[in-house]
Amino acid sequence: MQRGSLLAWLVVGLLGPVLGGCGHAALAPSSDAALSSRDRQLLAHAPYAQATIPESYRRHIVDYSRKEAPGTILVDTDARYLYYVLPHGKAIRYGVAVGEEAMAFSGVAVVGRMAEWPDWIPTREIQARLGPYPARVAGGPANPLGSRALYLYENNKDTLYRIHGTNQPEYIGQAISSGCIRMTNEDVIDLFGHVKMGTPVVVLPPGRGVLGRFTG
Repeated sequence: MQRGSLLAWLVVGLLGPVLGGCGHAALAPSSDAALSSRDRQLLAHAPYAQATIPESYRRHIVDYSRKEAPGTILVDTDARYLYYVLPHGKAIRYGVAVGEEAMAFSGVAVVGRMAEWPDWIPTREIQARLGPYPARVAGGPANPLGSRALYLYENNKDTLYRIHGTNQPEYIGQAISSGCIRMTNEDVIDLFGHVKMGTPVVVLPPGRGVLGRFTG
């Protein structure tokens, strides 16, 4: 499916009824149990300031009344939320940083690769726009991909967009990245524990957010 037709299908088939927001939010269980000994060691010596994430962008379990099947990831770009859909009309909602509009991915993809503490290989575009960087940056808390990365594929091809951790947690809730979807390192570890290869990922384009911001 071509990118244009894919986006058209997304807009027509997935937007569904506009919701008044997701209510009855409750803090999701702590992800501490999901941290490996390596995670604890690396995060304990993270070379960045610990950010205070606003309550609205902390991990919550919320009501979810869209039609995506349990096990789906949905990103509401406008509201800066990522949802992992659970059974029985619930979802885990995470605050994220998203790409600036001109560089953001939107459409339907699948998780085609999963990695823990991945190396980062800057693309030529990133090198030209933000570099210079080394050709490869080893995985670790200073790495821009953070603790986990989910690689988004479309038609069996790497889109070069990722859902990943960050070494700049202070930007959660903003549109600042080069197109990828950033989460706190703790939240992406939590999400990683739910996801499997082939998990569908729906990224709503800017201006199409329908789930609303947390107000409770």
